[in-house]
Amino acid sequence: MGTRISVVHALIVVLCLAVGFGLAVQVRQTHESSFESLRQDDLVRLLDELTRRNAELEEEAEHLGAQLAELESGSSRATAAREAAERQATAQGILAGTLPVAGPGIELVVEDPESRITAPTFVTVLEELRNAGMEAVELNGHRLNATSWILTGHSGLIVSGAEIRPPYRWRAIGNPQTLAVALDIPGGALSAIRGAGGTVDLSQRDRIEISSVRTLLEPRYATPVPTDSS
Repeated sequence: MGTRISVVHALIVVLCLAVGFGLAVQVRQTHESSFESLRQDDLVRLLDELTRRNAELEEEAEHLGAQLAELESGSSRATAAREAAERQATAQGILAGTLPVAGPGIELVVEDPESRITAPTFVTVLEELRNAGMEAVELNGHRLNATSWILTGHSGLIVSGAEIRPPYRWRAIGNPQTLAVALDIPGGALSAIRGAGGTVDLSQRDRIEISSVRTLLEPRYATPVPTDSS
């Protein structure tokens, strides 16, 4: 696109130079042939020819100028569309867990000395974080997204097929105060952890880094519904 615009610029400059050069040549030729020796009808024809040629060059320059404006406008629209697509891809990558992220949030460390905390309790932790507006979360270095699952194992928990053991460390990005309040409501997830003999250390942070990512699987059954263009 940039090359095409440069070519149009160059053509416009060439046309302007051609107009000036043509006028100069005509004036020089008429000067050498001496206006006094030309008849009146010859002078009229010469003036008409110069006027016609000048009008043609101005029309061509105007046409190329319109093409230049159209190309520049198209370039602006393409740039805006590309930037919007990049922002959308970034947002989807964060929510799907395919991009490392950083931002304010909370860190929750859970000790389970008696191994009594089961998967449903941690599913509750995850749901309360989601309900509080959490945008990204990991558990013991495993990124969690919409397809993640948690099961109770023999000596700990199983997160999407990977076994993890205490201490359990949650990192979640979102509004720190909102996330902390959501977890510590009476009868909530932290109450269930304490009731099972676990201990919790909940801290709000200005910056949480989540470097773990998920690899998305190709959908086997779901396909996009075509939009109705009519």
